[in-house]
Amino acid sequence: MNFKFQDLRKWSNIIEKRSQEFGLDCYEQEFEIVSYEDMLCYEAYSGMPSHYPHWSFGKSYEKLKTLYSYDLTGLPYEIVINSDPCIAYLMKENSLVTQILTMAHVYGHNDFFKNNRMFKEGTNASLTIGMFKNHGDRIRSYIQDPSIGYDKVERILDVAHAIKYQDILPFLLENAPLEDWEKDVLTIVLETSKYFLPQIESKIMNEGWASWWHYKILQSLELPTSFQLEFLKIHNMVIAPNHTSINPYYVGFKIWESLDEIHKDNPQELFRIRQVERDASFIRNYLTFDLCRELNLFTFKEEEQYYLVSQVANEEGWKEIRNQLALLVGVGGIPCISVDEVNISDGSLILSHSYDDRELHLSYASETLKYIQKLWTGKVILKTVLNNIPRCIVCSEGGKISVKNC
Repeated sequence: MNFKFQDLRKWSNIIEKRSQEFGLDCYEQEFEIVSYEDMLCYEAYSGMPSHYPHWSFGKSYEKLKTLYSYDLTGLPYEIVINSDPCIAYLMKENSLVTQILTMAHVYGHNDFFKNNRMFKEGTNASLTIGMFKNHGDRIRSYIQDPSIGYDKVERILDVAHAIKYQDILPFLLENAPLEDWEKDVLTIVLETSKYFLPQIESKIMNEGWASWWHYKILQSLELPTSFQLEFLKIHNMVIAPNHTSINPYYVGFKIWESLDEIHKDNPQELFRIRQVERDASFIRNYLTFDLCRELNLFTFKEEEQYYLVSQVANEEGWKEIRNQLALLVGVGGIPCISVDEVNISDGSLILSHSYDDRELHLSYASETLKYIQKLWTGKVILKTVLNNIPRCIVCSEGGKISVKNC
């Protein structure tokens, strides 16, 4: 640790005061200093200090640890929780300049959590820590129950994790032949998923907002000359474009930067946009032709065994790029599956995939149906489109998969 705690406290107070002067409206902010090992654990557990046990978290931890140990990835400068008070973890191995930038970044997230409509309507920040602790206690009680045990709990969690962002989960909770403890496990996963949903739906907005504010706040401070170069280097690393995928920090920062220029005489308009939008609408409304060109955005399509560029950011293609990106962000990248009916004659559960020219990966769809069938216990049929032909993927008892014409 190459800084003193009193220095960190001093800069934290300065940043908090400056964020208030700029109009950020935040929960009370708490920072915790942790080691890189702790940061690995928190990242694996989605930032939560308490969570229910499941093998997937251990798998995530081992993957992160391996990548980090071989310098194939870095660790986040911070992890911040949508809670009241807002809790953020700072890695003690970071330099003082990194901590200063990170704290300013956290205040941007804090303001977004408190004021964006999806977080205000979909979560209760004052209950966050208690909710996750309660979830963990309940799951552990079922694991420790001799009549249930780890294997049965893991089986239900595996199923719930496979469909946690589908509208199928509430239906199964109400209609599948489940024991009370199984319903409780599904309820826990459903509540957890609802907590994370606003973060999924606002990744570009939220990270862009935090990045724009850390830049704006630090630019307004009288940083020592020795800090300036490191600050700019770290900032440029955070918002660096990724040539193979979308960097949400970069895209979000550039959109907020352009909005600041447009509304420089009315800064309250930025706070209004921060409050009412989500990624899909944010991109549709504010990703302009000039930004598409500056960001070098393009779309591509698969053709036989190659990927070909289909649209570039010119006067003809930029709207298609904007619309495709808006379609893919948030839950747009998750297939939409709904319940059609239950066949009265044989008890089959019939599902429909909302086909939008994006086909399901047959292997993933098949494995997911096997999970659903374990809860439903009867046959499960999914209506979709494969190779431009209406098809039904059928999962019979025992997890046997077949594909038929619908």
